[in-house]
Amino acid sequence: MALPVAVQVYSVRDDAKADIRGTLEQIKKMGYDGVEFAQLHGSTPEKLKSLCEEFDLVPVSAHVPYVELMEDLKGVVAQYASAGCQYIAIPFLDKNDRPGGENFYQVIENIKVIGKEVRAQGMQLLYHNHDFEFILMDGKYGLDVLYESTCPECLQTELDTCWVNVGGENPSEYLMKYAGRSPVVHLKDFYGEKSEDMYELIGVKRDKPVRPGNFEFRPVGSGLQDFPSILKAAEAAGAKWLVVEQDNPSMGLTPMECIAKSRAYLKTLGY
Repeated sequence: MALPVAVQVYSVRDDAKADIRGTLEQIKKMGYDGVEFAQLHGSTPEKLKSLCEEFDLVPVSAHVPYVELMEDLKGVVAQYASAGCQYIAIPFLDKNDRPGGENFYQVIENIKVIGKEVRAQGMQLLYHNHDFEFILMDGKYGLDVLYESTCPECLQTELDTCWVNVGGENPSEYLMKYAGRSPVVHLKDFYGEKSEDMYELIGVKRDKPVRPGNFEFRPVGSGLQDFPSILKAAEAAGAKWLVVEQDNPSMGLTPMECIAKSRAYLKTLGY
């Protein structure tokens, strides 16, 4: 049986901000089985859970900033338990907190504490990577150091296949490296080459002007990724959910049109 497919609501964040109910209704009509939230989209946990029940969407997970979790761990985790989420994912780390930063090893220790609390409230903690975790630290990728330093019970993977590729690794092979520890897999496509302005595409502002490149996010199946191979690896690695994410629209399409195109492509592959 093919894995169920969710979409990260951040992909259509402006639509969600304007009309969360209508957005979830459209997502269901596209054929998605679930959603992954990017925080609460201006709603309440209870309302999000109710809307998911109304449209028969599984609230799979939520991206919750590391800083928020550290400020009020029990309270923030409780919000997403109330929303019905199965997973909480740390989506990003600031420069000083990420691999190579001065706080990285303390962040690892804090993630152990966060993961324990997430499990205590009935969910599982994940980490969502970008490419900056593929910096070498004593001959190992920072992302590998993170997972080697934590137990699977307190931290599992949410490998973003686009950023794995941009980071220099084959997404299918890297997924298999974490077989049994990869319950949620991000499907993201792209076109072009790694460039200085990539992070401006996800809203990260730079202090100084950067040299633009030709990098852009694409609907799944419209870029450079080998998705038949990635999907086969996701199944073999024991994934339970696939999550479509497109940080910014492209190809002259609206965000809603992009995620609809991604869903239509996955259906051609039997998902």
